Amino acid sequence: MEPIFLTPYFRSKIWGGRKLETIFNYDIPDGKVGEAWVISGYKDDASTATNGELKGKSLRSIYQENPELFGNPKSKEFPLLVKFLDANDDLSVQVHPDDDYAEKVENDRGKTESWYVLQADPGSYLIYGHTAKTRAELADMINKGQWDKLLRKVPVKAGNFFYVPAGTIHALTKGIMVIETQQSSDVTYRLYDYDRIDDKTGQKRDLHTEKSIDVTTVPHVDPKLNGKIEQDQDAQITTLVAPPVSPHFYLWQIDLNGEWRTGLNEHPYLLVTVIDGFGQLETESDSYQLKKGTNLIIPNQMKKFTFTGKMKMVISAPGNDE
Repeated sequence: MEPIFLTPYFRSKIWGGRKLETIFNYDIPDGKVGEAWVISGYKDDASTATNGELKGKSLRSIYQENPELFGNPKSKEFPLLVKFLDANDDLSVQVHPDDDYAEKVENDRGKTESWYVLQADPGSYLIYGHTAKTRAELADMINKGQWDKLLRKVPVKAGNFFYVPAGTIHALTKGIMVIETQQSSDVTYRLYDYDRIDDKTGQKRDLHTEKSIDVTTVPHVDPKLNGKIEQDQDAQITTLVAPPVSPHFYLWQIDLNGEWRTGLNEHPYLLVTVIDGFGQLETESDSYQLKKGTNLIIPNQMKKFTFTGKMKMVISAPGNDE
């Protein structure tokens, strides 16, 4: 009957920086740290419980050993992954496969993801989608290196939201920080990397050109998002994406100024990340302090609970097929 609080798993990246330390007060490793996997059950990169009887256990093992906490789900692996990304430099241009292709070729889950933009330097843009009308045209432009002609650049600022279905060519660029909610997968096909040299190897990083061409959706179509906004007590709830547009997860932005008495409703469990402010989570038996950077799971047994305070949260739940 208590929430599962989690500590992140950190990943060093060639494009990373130090904002995860300065903004969220995380104890990150030395060097260029690009990602904090704050709610992760992915293989050896899982986050770790910090409270209660489960303290010290990985989310992966908790999910597999205690299925009742998650409503006895169909999926054998924790289906979602939430992480912060600090783009201190441009990320490689990449694309992810869908479930069918990933299972057949990589023996893994596909990767549909989403970005909620936390910070963006003035003039920032994302690479999101492409201009090719046919797969043959896509391959021709890639093979000729016509990146300025092929790649769509979309201006971005804090508070923007992007849904990135599998098959979408995309990249964060320098000066952007996002919270990413995605399928629990790390299958990435690198299409273009600005001819950078990896500091560790002294070589250019590998590209996955043919697989990228195989899985890219052609032509690119922007998903239709409604961004529905509702007021519930002292909480403004923005539905960022939900089934059927996103079959794999529900995602909400919560702006709280006061008290919000709520519950799991039809969802088996919830993933909660505080992205700004302070507050409390109150259950029938206890109260828990929340602050910017706090990450937790509300398990299946906690049917009713209350958030109080002044804070902004991103909350997700697994899709109906998980």
